[in-house]
Amino acid sequence: MAAGRRRSRRASLPGVAALLRPAAPGPVGPGGGDQRRASGREKHTQKITVYLSAEELLDLERARLALLRYGAAADRGRIVREAIAVLLADLDACGQDSLLARRIASADRQQHNGTSESAV
Repeated sequence: MAAGRRRSRRASLPGVAALLRPAAPGPVGPGGGDQRRASGREKHTQKITVYLSAEELLDLERARLALLRYGAAADRGRIVREAIAVLLADLDACGQDSLLARRIASADRQQHNGTSESAV
């Protein structure tokens, strides 16, 4: 690389219009938000870092082993990508009634009220 020219480690992000458009093609109604697909086994060019508690990491590993017993081998990254796809499809389809919106709203209410019980 040329002297004085450094490569940024920041990922380029899409514009506001791309962020605000629904990812799935139109609302599909409650329970039918299965149109979003996880990327699966391919080279991924974008990366995020997610910190998990020891319990969350153990739960993720248990899920990986359970899937293996069901004949569906998947690494932890694939499980996370699939979970994200499912939750975001549900959010697209159900909006504030989605599981994700309800859990986050519930956790926010509990935090605001000073409790630390688990969400929904």
